[in-house]
Order: sequence, then C-alpha cells, then structure tokens
Amino acid sequence: MLTLLSVDAQIRALAEPHRRRILELIKDREMAAGEIAARFDVSRPAISQHLSVLRQARLISERRSGTSRLYRARPDGLAELKGFIDTFWAAGLDRLKDAAETEASAAAGEES
Repeated sequence: MLTLLSVDAQIRALAEPHRRRILELIKDREMAAGEIAARFDVSRPAISQHLSVLRQARLISERRSGTSRLYRARPDGLAELKGFIDTFWAAGLDRLKDAAETEASAAAGEES
C-alpha cells in the first residue's frame, strides 16, 4: 500500500534529473552501480547517493551478486505513483463531466 509519505519520497526522487536518467538506464535491464556511474560526469559516491534515494523511494530494486550491487527499475513502484496521479485525472474528468451536464441542462432549459 502506497502512503502519502512514500508518494512524497517518489516525487522528490524523480525531481532530480540524474535520478530520472538512472531510471531510464535501468528500466529494462539490471546494471551494476559502477556501470551506471560510468555513464555520468559525477562522482561514484554521488551516483551511490542517487541510487540510495531511488531505492528508499521504492522506485528501484537492488540485488547483490558477489561483490556487485545490481539495480533495476521497479515497474510496480512507478505503477503506484501513476495510480496516485491518476486520482487527480479522474477527479478532473468528473468535474468536466458535471460542468458539461450542467451546461447541457441549462441550454435545454433555455430552448423550452
């Protein structure tokens, strides 16, 4: 179950451009931390910190293989965030429907 606190953590995690790029890199495959870091012009400790934030926000998973740590995006983590965002979309559509029905009723009343 996704809580508002974890939604906040996910939104904060995704607000940082490096983290979004990391997610893009590991959306379809696992990558080692060093392999991820090699794709950026920032230090390995900085990438490690970004990975930690993404993991704590439940947007990525971490698996150890020997001395390596392998990372992959968690599709269900993104699905949880999408579900939260969709609640706003659904509420907006409901308001639009109500406004259209009110306008149609008013127009029908004017024609009578």
